[in-house]
Amino acid sequence: MKTTTETPGTDEFAALCRQAWNTLIPARAGYLADVSPHYDEVLHDVAQRTEHTGSLGKTDIAALVVWKRLSAQTRWVTDLMSLPDTHVRAVTERAVTAVRDTTLTRSDAARTGRSVIWELPGFRTGDALASAILTAAAPQRMAVYDRRVQHALNGLGLPLTPAPGRYGRYLQLLDDLLHHGGARADGWTTRDIDTALYWTGRPNPAPSR
Repeated sequence: MKTTTETPGTDEFAALCRQAWNTLIPARAGYLADVSPHYDEVLHDVAQRTEHTGSLGKTDIAALVVWKRLSAQTRWVTDLMSLPDTHVRAVTERAVTAVRDTTLTRSDAARTGRSVIWELPGFRTGDALASAILTAAAPQRMAVYDRRVQHALNGLGLPLTPAPGRYGRYLQLLDDLLHHGGARADGWTTRDIDTALYWTGRPNPAPSR
């Protein structure tokens, strides 16, 4: 298992990962039961286009802004829209290539892709939209990160600080959860885990029954 400076003692960390599945499994079931199966159509559409084009343009990024329910009334949107679409696609093409590179570990691919996306306006702080773009580029390898996910990880005692390289460490953490999940993790993807974490981290969740 690859470790980082954030990883607690090996035995303690493995126990935390195993315990997390007691939360992830019902959370994933709750997500599937309560969230419309059509909600992710925007992400799927962008992913399908990216599969054929190998890059994302300004229209794709705008769609993901709506999907993530982010504000478009910010300076970075103006700066991004002022760039030629060819420039945006040239940057995102390198990021797509990075996250699809199976010679790299998932976490290293995530770290490389995130460092490329950093070049575009709006992607130098925070990982929510950047992670959506990278997930659209490689939906079977990457996962979405946001503040709900962070809240869930904090509650589970799984460390993920905002230090540089967070997105790569996040993907490593998801791999660790899969590794320690045993039979309970069978059939799960990193995207399944991120939706379970998202559901766990929602504000004021209903008490478990």
